Amino acid sequence: MSINPLQGAQFVLAAHRVNQLPADVGAEVAFAGRSNAGKSSALNALTGHKSLARTSKTPGRTQQMVAFSLPGVVQDEMSQAAPTRLIDLPGYGYAKVPEELREHWRQEIDRYLHDRKSLRGVVLIVDIRHPLKEFDRTMLEFCFGTLLPCHVLLTKADKLSRNQAAQALAALRKQLDASTPVTAQIFSSSEGTGVEAAREAVMRMLHGEGRPSD
Repeated sequence: MSINPLQGAQFVLAAHRVNQLPADVGAEVAFAGRSNAGKSSALNALTGHKSLARTSKTPGRTQQMVAFSLPGVVQDEMSQAAPTRLIDLPGYGYAKVPEELREHWRQEIDRYLHDRKSLRGVVLIVDIRHPLKEFDRTMLEFCFGTLLPCHVLLTKADKLSRNQAAQALAALRKQLDASTPVTAQIFSSSEGTGVEAAREAVMRMLHGEGRPSD
């Protein structure tokens, strides 16, 4: 069994605003998705920590930007360990969150995506059983427009048959422009399906790979 490069992830802080996040240096990958898509479970599976990210049967628990450090994962030009992070963005779309808070997070996520210089890519969490929602499409359009690498995890694949999951992946790929830096895969945190491939995708983004050449 290969070594998990994300296993050293450690909680750093939870921020209500972008300017409260760790210094904007090094490299980081953001995890985004709707509140009930399985984002926390995916983070836990990828890092190998059962409770690194909070999971709950009640969607919408992640209402802050949560930063996790990854010590020694990426080296800079001087072969020194560069600050490396995973950023868990607030779960989006949960109806019971007050409108004022939803608007706050719309603005902060937009600010984060546009202004964060250390952002190397986005892992977009999508429930495989449902078509893309407005938030998913907006995130993909942003990645298309900025050439920011994006890796889509079609989560909860264990809820479908293997054939159904393959059909869902094929349908998504048909919607993606081949010239954009977006990749997609089937994923199940409970069964471990696609975990290794997803880790590799995160590491490629942290190392600055996956951006199309100019």
